[in-house]
Amino acid sequence: QVKLVESGGGAVQPGGSLRLSCAASGRIFRINAMAWYRQIPGKGRELVASITRNDRYMYAPSVSGRFAISKWNVNNTQFLQMNDLKPEDTAIYSCQADITTMAGSAPLSPWGQGTQVTVSS
Repeated sequence: QVKLVESGGGAVQPGGSLRLSCAASGRIFRINAMAWYRQIPGKGRELVASITRNDRYMYAPSVSGRFAISKWNVNNTQFLQMNDLKPEDTAIYSCQADITTMAGSAPLSPWGQGTQVTVSS
């Protein structure tokens, strides 16, 4: 019913920047929140940043001051601007959302397929 598609990953040198996007499509009544997670090889999944419909922002301490999450626009697309990237930011980044598809229904929590970010000199 709802699909998330990420884009914008790639390879960059330390200190560089990337902007990830997450586009939600399908039956959407209301987006309640969107978030970015990352999976580092050999480690657990980490919540990187999130934004709610009430404009509550959250950043992991490791990215605070370097990453910026934007609220979704009229096309239900949301962005994660990543600046001053470090090798330890290398991971698969996945978008996740809390979306209500019909008034009064329980929200769904879809995930995107993930996009690789590699920071290396």
